[in-house]
Amino acid sequence: MNRLHVLSPGLLTTMQDGGRHGFAAIGVGHAGAMDAVSLRLANLLVDNAQDAAALEITLRGPRLRVDADTLIAITGADIDARCDGEIVPLWRPVLMRAGSELQLGGMRHGTRAYLAVAGGIDLPAVLGSRSTDVNAALGPIPRPLAAGDELPCVAAPRSLCGNLWEAFEALSFEGHADNRNIFSTNWSLDPAPWFDVDATRPIRAIAGTHFDRLDLDSQRALFGTEFRLGVDSNRVGCRLEGVPLQLAAPIELVSEGTAPGTVQLPPGGVPIALTAEAPPTGGYPRIAQVIAIDLPHLAQRRPGDVVRFAQTDLADAQMRYLERERALAKLDTWIRARLRRPW
Repeated sequence: MNRLHVLSPGLLTTMQDGGRHGFAAIGVGHAGAMDAVSLRLANLLVDNAQDAAALEITLRGPRLRVDADTLIAITGADIDARCDGEIVPLWRPVLMRAGSELQLGGMRHGTRAYLAVAGGIDLPAVLGSRSTDVNAALGPIPRPLAAGDELPCVAAPRSLCGNLWEAFEALSFEGHADNRNIFSTNWSLDPAPWFDVDATRPIRAIAGTHFDRLDLDSQRALFGTEFRLGVDSNRVGCRLEGVPLQLAAPIELVSEGTAPGTVQLPPGGVPIALTAEAPPTGGYPRIAQVIAIDLPHLAQRRPGDVVRFAQTDLADAQMRYLERERALAKLDTWIRARLRRPW
């Protein structure tokens, strides 16, 4: 069996998939990838199910070794990726030679990259998901990866990118002068529609249940001023530092349902946009909701980056979501056809 050996873990590397659904009633949150679109695209590039488990890499990546010839894809943030010194191209299928090491360094743009392995990571699901919920210490690996971890992987069929395998095997005969450890397709995805390098792009949000309980200055500030992503932001939420927001009058609330994207206002006046590991309930005023298609853009902001909210409504949010899903469905069909054609 092929295994991914973790030689060094990077800053924060976790296993994530499409998330843990249906357990909010017992206090278990969603978890899953912070940038769900990048996860889906990485999996599509190696012919996995879109919600299959992959590695989510934050700011600085791990060093990994593979036991067997392995087909991978890396999407998301613009990360420095090398295999035994060779540059590993992003946003395309890449074949790695057995025994080679993948070194994932810093990120030139963005915060989170995703590494998918053809065949998928073969660990048992916990409550229907292989995602690591770091805050709840839940998952088949209930913590960030550490040196010495081994991740078993299902062997991928060689029908994928057949010409990559043929070229790889032709250069593997004893005495051949070419010592390459990676082979990649001559086609790739354009990251521009999916990964936004502009950290000043507004994040669209809908006014929340308690938006009208803010005082007028705070209502204007929420959708009219700049916030900065706090350094203590994490997979639970993004702390938005800037002008403190205030309620027009104190209110008493019972805990109600929350979701990734809910913007809460704690007593200190610094709003928090909940993200992948959002708790299922919360008792703070809910002043806004980041729309689903902009959650990946928020997930790629770095501490200190600008966050500006642009107000929209539910109809616009639903329309944009459906447009994105239609575009992903077309891309899925195109990728599947390319994976079975000559490179």
